[in-house]
Formats: sequence, structure tokens, C-alpha cells
Amino acid sequence: MPIQTSRRIIHLDMDAFYASIEILDNPALRGRPVVVGGDCNRGVVCAASYEARKFGVHSALPIFTARKLCPQGVFLPVRMARYQEISRQIMDIFQRFTPMVEPLSLDEAFLDVTASQSLMGAAKDIAIQIRALVRETIGLTVSAGVGSSKLVAKIASDFNKPDGLTIVPPGQEEVFLAPLPIGRLWGVGRTTREALALIGVKTIGDLSHMPLAILTAKFGKAGFMMHESARGIDLRPVESRQEAKSIGHEETFTEDLRDKKRIEQELLALCLKVGKRARNHGLVGKTITIKVKYRDFVQVTRSLTLPEPVADDKSLYQTGCLLLAKTEIGLRPIRLLGISLANLSPAEASGQLALFGAGLNRAKDCRLYRAIDTISDRYGSGSIVPATLVERREEEKKP
Repeated sequence: MPIQTSRRIIHLDMDAFYASIEILDNPALRGRPVVVGGDCNRGVVCAASYEARKFGVHSALPIFTARKLCPQGVFLPVRMARYQEISRQIMDIFQRFTPMVEPLSLDEAFLDVTASQSLMGAAKDIAIQIRALVRETIGLTVSAGVGSSKLVAKIASDFNKPDGLTIVPPGQEEVFLAPLPIGRLWGVGRTTREALALIGVKTIGDLSHMPLAILTAKFGKAGFMMHESARGIDLRPVESRQEAKSIGHEETFTEDLRDKKRIEQELLALCLKVGKRARNHGLVGKTITIKVKYRDFVQVTRSLTLPEPVADDKSLYQTGCLLLAKTEIGLRPIRLLGISLANLSPAEASGQLALFGAGLNRAKDCRLYRAIDTISDRYGSGSIVPATLVERREEEKKP
């Protein structure tokens, strides 16, 4: 049997994850259109319950638009710590069935259960057990797709949402995919769909029957990949360990910011969050990037790669300020600000003191940040902050 069809991969996707957690924590919301993403008109929708989706509300939709479409909706702020807590519980359940778990986000993952079937039964039975366990122990529903590849499993999991299970038997991949629109394939966006439509390709079946020579002549390597995908061929393995490519945080403001001092205060607040996350994960990074989105939605990024890896708030903030000077802050109002740390490596590999930049006071800085992190973990993230952020809080309290 070919490697492709001997594999059994499950794609598990939580149903309206953020919104479902809000309903789990507040059962009075059950049956109501719940939108997670903010309780003001700024920002975008992060998640919407299925009741809200009936009104056309979906992820990445501006909150302002969502309110117009669904004025009776319950709009809630993001509670990321809570979602991460539930996600860890769900991933622990997945790990009970196979060590080959590849999380894609907080609410979805691929599982390779090929080797687990001899102990736990067929892939279908494993998927049924997982869905039941998530429902019983956590109180949420998860949709599952089972196939011989990541591609097929992911498309299958979306077939009967919410709380669905779709099985694609080995050897039936091409039959399963054939009637679906080509937009269901990864990497086939609007431009590609329009180009394929010009040569008579509208479904995945049309694509699989198109001569490969025509596709490669028109799309190059992408044409070959599309042809393989249309036949259900996807040899990518489930990668159980995926290292973070970057650690970042961003904020969309309720009112556009103009004042340079206030913007720098917001940058510092973001640096505290990114620095602590990096230290908690034992990571350092060389590349610091800021993201600025102006009032007119024009977005710019500025990056700098340092000679030594860092993970301390001071280095992040100092570098961030240098990068801010290369934007138009103070001249153009901004609606969003973000900072991220990339080019990551384990702190141990760089030497523990490298966490805190270069200089004679590195050991002192190291002890200081360890103490700050310990206090924050014990008493909360707002228990110890720089004086400039205390000043910002006082300004925000003023009418």
C-alpha cells in the first residue's frame, strides 16, 4: 500500500472556540449571537458563535461592521489567558492518543494516529473517543476530519461543522475532493481562482483532470502542487514539535494616538509583555520588529537585527524607540502598535546573561528581571510596572 494511503491523520478543529468558551463560562449566553473581539468599535472580530454567523459576522471582520450586521449581538473582549488555559487542556487530551500532535493554533491540531491504531483501534474510533472526551471533560465540541493526508483531513473537518465527523476512506481522496470548489484547496486564492476559471476549471475534479503540462506552463511549480493536491496527494508529515518563529504583542487603540510620549508609553507596555513571554519560554531573539497602522489603515513595519540575542524589556524598548523614529508617529495618528521578537534561540545556548543584553551590569539586570517576573507571577502582571506606565494610568483616569 502506498505511503500516502497507509497513513491515518486526524484534523481536529474546535467549534467557534473563543465564543464557545465565553458561553461555557456564562451559560446565559447560550443561543445568543456572541462576538469576541472587543466591546467597543475598534479592532476586528476574533470569533463569532454560530448564531452570530447567521448575520454575516465572521473572523477578521471590523467590529464596527459586525455591530451593524448584528446589533443584537453580545460583544465581548478577548480573554486570551482563559483561551490558552482551555487550549492546554485540549492538547493534553490529544496527547493521550498519540505523541504526534501538531498544533496549528490554540483551537486546532493535526494528529498522526497511524501507529496508534494497533492499540486504540481505527482512526475513526480514535476520533470518536477524542470528541467524546473533549465534550465530557471540558464541555466544548470539536469537529474532526480523518484522511490519509493533512490536506484531506483538514478539508474533511470543515465538512459537517459544528460538532461533525467526516471520514475519507483510503483510496477515496480524489472522489471526495472532486465536487468541491477549487477555493477549498490551500494556496488557491481569488487571483488563482479567476485564472483557473479562464481555462474552464471550477471544481477540484476539473483541476485533477487538467493536463499537468497546461498547469505548469501557466502556473509553474504552483501548477504541479495544485495538480497533486487536487488528487489528494500531500506527503507532508505531522510535525510534533514546532518552534515559535516569533513572540509578539500588538494593541488596537480605542482612539487614534497622536502624542509621541503616549505612543512610547504604549510601546513600553507591549515590551513588558513580550519580554516576559520570551523569558517564560526560555527564549532569546536577535530581530526586533515594530508594526504601526495609521488612521487610514496604511501599515508599516520596521526591523533591526541585534548583534547579540536579548529578551529583556529594556533592550526591546530601546530598540523599539529607535524603530519608531523611522516611522511617522507624531505626524500621523496611529490606530495600532505592535512589537515582536524573532530569530529566536534557547537562552541556554546563548548564555544565561545574554538574556539581558551587553554591558557591565548584566548580572544585576538578570537578578532584577528574575525578581520582577517572580512578583508578576505571584501577584499579577500589573503588580509591578515602570513609573511611566503609572503616569499613563493616571492620565487615563482623568475625564
